[in-house]
This record gives sequence, C-alpha cells and structure tokens, in this order.
Amino acid sequence: MKIRLMYPGSNSMLEFKLDKGEAIKAESGAMVGMSSNVDVEGRMEGGILAGLGRALFSGENFFFQTLRATRGDGNVLLAPYSVGDVFVLELDGTTEYNVEKGGYLASEESITISTQAQNIAQGFFSGEGFFILKIGGRGKVALSSFGAIHEVILAPGEEYIVDNGHLVAWPSYMTYNIEKASAGWISSFTSGEGLVCRFRGPGKLYMQTRNPSAFGSFIKGLVPITKSSSSSSSSGGSLLGNIIDLAT
Repeated sequence: MKIRLMYPGSNSMLEFKLDKGEAIKAESGAMVGMSSNVDVEGRMEGGILAGLGRALFSGENFFFQTLRATRGDGNVLLAPYSVGDVFVLELDGTTEYNVEKGGYLASEESITISTQAQNIAQGFFSGEGFFILKIGGRGKVALSSFGAIHEVILAPGEEYIVDNGHLVAWPSYMTYNIEKASAGWISSFTSGEGLVCRFRGPGKLYMQTRNPSAFGSFIKGLVPITKSSSSSSSSGGSLLGNIIDLAT
C-alpha cells in the first residue's frame, strides 16, 4: 500500500494505491473517487455498541466505510469534510493516540478505533467532550486538521500549554491538566483564552492552526440568521446555514 498526499494545505487529498486484496477503512463520506475494481462497504467498527458510542458521545459517524481492491490493484482518493491539512501517522503497535472529534480520516485495516472516556474535568472543560477516539494497532493512520497541522515534541518532564480548541491528537500515555490561561478567572476569560490544557512530556502533540468553534462564532457574528433562513437551513435549503452548522 502506498499513500500520497496531494494538494497539501487547505485543500488536501490523499491517494491510496492498493494491491489486490488490500483494504483501508475511512470516515463515512470521505471517498472522493476510486477505481472501478474497488468495492466499498459500510460497517460498524467494533459492533453496534461501539458505533453508538462514537455517534452519541464522540461526535463521529456511526458507520465507517471499508474500501477493498477486490479485482486487481486499485486506487482510492479520500478527503476530509472541512478545509485544512491532512497528515499520516505510522503506529508501531505499542503507542495509542487520542484523537479529537472529526480528526480521524482513514487508516489501514489493521488499525483499531474505539472511544475513550475522559474524567469529568477533562471532558467538561477540555472542549473535546467526555468521549474521544482512541486509535491503536500497527499501520498508517491519516488524520485531518482545521487549518495547518503543527507538531510539538516534548522532552521528559517538559511542559507545554495548548488552547483546547486547537488539539488534534496526542499519545494516550501523556497526562494533561485543565487550568486557567491566566492567574485569575476574569483575566483568563477577558483575554479570550479561557481554559487551556497543560501537557507534560515525553511525547508529541499535534495541533491545528485554526479553532473550529471560534470560526463558527466568527461566521455567526458576521451573518444575521433570521427565522426564515433558520427554517430554510433545517430543511436543507440554505447552504450558509449548513456551513455554520458544520463549523460549530
């Protein structure tokens, strides 16, 4: 299997070149194009309970799709639903990663995907929710970001602070605490930062250069949403309404 990143930056797309019999699994709806000898199948990763957990708690889709080159070598093109970059992690089977909602794009079939419960403080204040995705196993995983992706490598004992809306992925063995951005509560919120995550190394953090929630608030502040446009959006008639819903 070979993976090629195309159009890196705000309009990234991945090309998977599959040998006969090889397969990848991907987020539902991520397929852009594929060879005619590739079969696609929707399935629930881990069964019904795992699918419900992803859909209800982590904000992910109930189904994943499996794309398999069944009648010879094949080609598959995948892209995320949002504007931003795509990057590929190589898992060695010993380290699992926590991934924020909407961050998973695709992976080799050998990769396992499950939901991970956070403690109450992390779930309520981190911005990631009480449940996040946990990916493990051996193979390649493609993740997507809103904006560009930035890596920070921490040495043992080194600390780094990340705004909670910019997290994409981090090793599951890394610990982090939720704290105020400034010394006082008023200063923390008037600065616009509010709460942040303090990570301790060793480990590698992956962050996105844009904050989806902040972007959604920015769009809402620019465009007045009337009652009629809201009704149109709920019926699928307003593209603007759909964009705002997606951003938030």
